[in-house]
Amino acid sequence: MLKKWNNEDKKKWFNEQKIQRSYNDEVVSKLNACTKDFNITTYASLLVEDKKYEFYALESKDFDIKKDTVLVTGGVHGYETSGIKGALDFLLNHSKGYLQNFNFIIVPCVSPWAYESINRWNAKAIDPNRNFVPNSSSEEARFLFEYITSLKLEFLLHVDLHETTNSDNTIYRPALAKRDGIEVKDWEIPDGFYLVGDVHDPKHDFQEAIIKEVKKVSKIAPSDKNNKIIGESISQEGVINYEIKALGLCTGFTNAVFNTTTEVYPDSKNVSEEECIKAQVVTICSALEYLIKNKSYTL
Repeated sequence: MLKKWNNEDKKKWFNEQKIQRSYNDEVVSKLNACTKDFNITTYASLLVEDKKYEFYALESKDFDIKKDTVLVTGGVHGYETSGIKGALDFLLNHSKGYLQNFNFIIVPCVSPWAYESINRWNAKAIDPNRNFVPNSSSEEARFLFEYITSLKLEFLLHVDLHETTNSDNTIYRPALAKRDGIEVKDWEIPDGFYLVGDVHDPKHDFQEAIIKEVKKVSKIAPSDKNNKIIGESISQEGVINYEIKALGLCTGFTNAVFNTTTEVYPDSKNVSEEECIKAQVVTICSALEYLIKNKSYTL
């Protein structure tokens, strides 16, 4: 039987991690460019060893309670780079065109330390995206949960931006097996873009509309020989559904009427970094266009 990690094992893992890029230079420094239309809110701060990380959200400056509200999150897993860059790209270059229709809250990077160290887990070897629950053991998940809950808003849409990478099999799933003392099989990583919806409320037409638009800029992941993607049965082309609330996933805690989680495959030979970022942005824009077209869904 495999032995689970204790606190010393987790500390050893943390000490092996290296800072590889700058959250302040690559994310925070870009936020001031959008202050004409957005207020920058520091919703939390966290010390990791002797380094302080600030957590930022962008809120529509002219917040109108008559409009529906949209939440966009990126960087729940810090190593999933196109999610952060996609959230920033939408914020800086596309959000203005939708401000007449929606209020926005945009959180470009939920996990700053993991962004800098290029990690799935936080500094305590916890996966934030299984911990969006009250009193979460993941500070990153708890901070966002408490901030969003404090706003007392109803969300029409929540888009959470992710990637599936080769390192899931080479680094993170092996580490998960060691940490929890369990056997973890490799994923058959799909070559392309896919979405994750809510098994209890999948919103098939909504997900289909996104896939239709993303297909114009990036390859959609094919299903495997068992008609599955990462072990889950597909509900339609490029879409699988999860127990988002039961699993403590980010899109589950907001109770948004519409939600979707993107998964981009940046390690594919068939896609560039620019195309990955574009797929993230197109997801947000096509989701918004769907809601504008189908106004009956307004809260």
